[in-house]
Amino acid sequence: MSAPDSICLLRLSALGDVCHCIATVRAIQRQWPEVRITWIIGKSEYRLVCDLPGVEFIVFDKRSGMRGLFGLRRQLAARRFDVLLHAQVSARANLIASLVRADRRIGFDAARAREGHGLVINERIPAEPFQHQAEALRSFARVLGADTDGIDRAPPAGAEDREFALEHQPEPGRAVLISPCSSHAVRNWSVPGYAKVADWVIEETGRPVILVGGPSETEKHTGAAIESAMRHVPVNLIGKDTLGQSLAMLERAACLVAPDSGPVHFAAALDTPVVGLYASTWSRRSGPLGSLEHCVDRFPEACRRFLRREPGQVKWGKRIENPAVMDLVAPEAVIDRLSIVLA
Repeated sequence: MSAPDSICLLRLSALGDVCHCIATVRAIQRQWPEVRITWIIGKSEYRLVCDLPGVEFIVFDKRSGMRGLFGLRRQLAARRFDVLLHAQVSARANLIASLVRADRRIGFDAARAREGHGLVINERIPAEPFQHQAEALRSFARVLGADTDGIDRAPPAGAEDREFALEHQPEPGRAVLISPCSSHAVRNWSVPGYAKVADWVIEETGRPVILVGGPSETEKHTGAAIESAMRHVPVNLIGKDTLGQSLAMLERAACLVAPDSGPVHFAAALDTPVVGLYASTWSRRSGPLGSLEHCVDRFPEACRRFLRREPGQVKWGKRIENPAVMDLVAPEAVIDRLSIVLA
């Protein structure tokens, strides 16, 4: 297969999927070092990959509405690419894809496409039942003929960010990090659960516990509530670090405890073990690749209880939105996984 000269990757969000796309980009660059890659990406997600070498970024602010779309149209009007990798199926992404001129337009298979995705592509990645999302996104590189085996998937972290991590984790591989919040509230675990697990870590292993997360009011409130519910004192850095510093913290940690969220994928890509907490979603699809065996996954049980169906009978990628779903994750099960990881 001839080498492409120019590729446009369209993946706006979310942070976990953007993290997965790092491997896709690096696989293409390894196969064809001279290829020109342009990545259309969301404003918040750009912070994760802005230091990725050899990539031109077109940053799209999803809050800009039609004004942003007209601006993007002007940016793309005089350009044509050999290939569009349309790696997102949302209506907004499909609309943006219609603005990109490319000969080959590669998107998802029919089973995973929606909201007009099939109208703006002319090729599809192979249909793979029960495929992990990270593998699905790597499929875009494989369709082009790039080998994805052994590819580096870690997001870039800077030297100053590592200084921040060194300050808070002077001994590498010792601290247990807890990132308690997802961007979807129904995926979040309970404050008493986190407090019980954090106290166990401090009492039984002598390791420090560090709470990490973004600056939203929900995250700061959750962190403060966990602190109040604990018998011991954790280090609470929620809202006090940048995304780059968070990556460096994950890189240096013994492990991460978190629900289905971006940080589980950052940590997994950095080869840091993850105890993922799943019930609203299935770790088989969206869990931390490389740490799936460490996850506490109650999605199959949740399907039977709340949907009255077996997990294999529901649509791949289904989310169970019941507010009680994460109560299926027991602290004892999380402690059991942690005892294995920390051993």
